[in-house]
Amino acid sequence: MPFILNRKIFFILLCLTSLLSDPVFLSGPVFGRPARLTDMSVTNSQDHILVYLNVRDAFTEKIQKIIISGVPTTFSFFITLDEIRTIWINKTLSEVTLTHTIKYNTLKNVFTIQRSWKDEKPLTVRTLEEARKIMTEIDAFKIIPISQLDKGSRYRVRAKAKLSKMTLPFYLHYILIMASKWEFETDWHTIDFDY
Repeated sequence: MPFILNRKIFFILLCLTSLLSDPVFLSGPVFGRPARLTDMSVTNSQDHILVYLNVRDAFTEKIQKIIISGVPTTFSFFITLDEIRTIWINKTLSEVTLTHTIKYNTLKNVFTIQRSWKDEKPLTVRTLEEARKIMTEIDAFKIIPISQLDKGSRYRVRAKAKLSKMTLPFYLHYILIMASKWEFETDWHTIDFDY
């Protein structure tokens, strides 16, 4: 039995090493178009300040290969809301990290996506296109109740996104050193508004 298990581990290591040494994986954002935030907007409902945003160019060919291979992948979104003050340093009113985690089930041929900020069961979709849209979009995130804002004050919302982790079995964690070549992190995107 140990011999068979060792052969399985060897085969998995060989496949992952081959996959991660592929020239597509070794070309980082420097050689391709870097991921970036787009379509960011800040608006309000009757009770909350809402943030909308999208990430473009996050689903590169190399990231798609990792996802299709069944490795759970997490995108993190960092969003802050500061009150802009002229004399004192800005005051942070809200600072959140939202996560979207995707896992492809090769047997059922479906993608399962869990969003940390949605109080619902994981979403299941059949196409990579649907999964990509859900993974790269924040729609109507309630960053703060309007009642916590002061009339006549100025505020700043900042956001960025990052491919935060790839979850591998424990005995394969050393491969993360190679996987760091395909991670991305966007620049901060900022919107100022008056209330």
